[in-house]
Amino acid sequence: MRFRIGEITVTRIEEVLEKGFRPENLFPGFDSAIFDQHPILRDFFDEESGQVWSSIHSWLVQVDGLNILVDTCSGNGKVRALPRFQRFHMLDFPFIDTLAAAGITPEEVDIVFCTHLHIDHVGWNTRLENGRWVPAFPNARYIFGRAEFDHWTNGDGPRLFPDNVAVIEDSVLPVVEAGLVEFVEDGDEIVPGLRVELAPGHTATQLILKHEAPGGGFVISADVIHQPIQVYAPHLNSCFCEIQDAARTTRRKLLDHCAGTGAILLPMHFGPPHAGKIHRAGMGFAFEPAEAAVPA
Repeated sequence: MRFRIGEITVTRIEEVLEKGFRPENLFPGFDSAIFDQHPILRDFFDEESGQVWSSIHSWLVQVDGLNILVDTCSGNGKVRALPRFQRFHMLDFPFIDTLAAAGITPEEVDIVFCTHLHIDHVGWNTRLENGRWVPAFPNARYIFGRAEFDHWTNGDGPRLFPDNVAVIEDSVLPVVEAGLVEFVEDGDEIVPGLRVELAPGHTATQLILKHEAPGGGFVISADVIHQPIQVYAPHLNSCFCEIQDAARTTRRKLLDHCAGTGAILLPMHFGPPHAGKIHRAGMGFAFEPAEAAVPA
């Protein structure tokens, strides 16, 4: 999936597409009647298993000769033996081959931007070499939110989500120790025209990436929204959201922005077609899949 938005090209780089959670487990308070009320949602749901389709992918943003990889999925060969993380244990996915099919080698990645530092957003930051985790994109600047990094190293992150501590150790700290990391704050641009914005809730310090342009631009929305179900029921938080009220407020703000500006929503976990437009529908919102909205 590739979009041309003005002078910017955005390409989805897939790690895996799989059946994920049952919606009643992912979204406390979920009501299955939503599938009858909004039949489009059945396209993102596997009836046989009762699970939603879940994609884990990066977005490759190419602008002004730069290759910018946004979020780096789960990574290969990493010990994730805790019960909550079994689906991420010792993976062997052809992510680097998929990146190569888009015309980019690891050495050609100029910037890696991680919206937040959860297991499925930082994994390919590092690769194993001679028993050590080293930067997988050796020529890149790795950009993290300063507050998000502090959240996991000096703040509440380890207490709120202790399972994620090993992820920081093998997928975040090695690139910090290699001297490749730059930190950003709410409102900073990682390059001209690509601005980070605080999006609290899923983590207290999560960032999204916005490009604003005539006709709408785009938003890479991190984990503000996990599934199209939340377009129609934005009050539903995932079971992984740290701050419940903030997550709901941030999600509505995101949907309102996309509906008001025409920005393309580029989430991190929607099943096919993975992205689209948001429209107002009465007092709420509706999702228009990307094939009907934006030429690939």
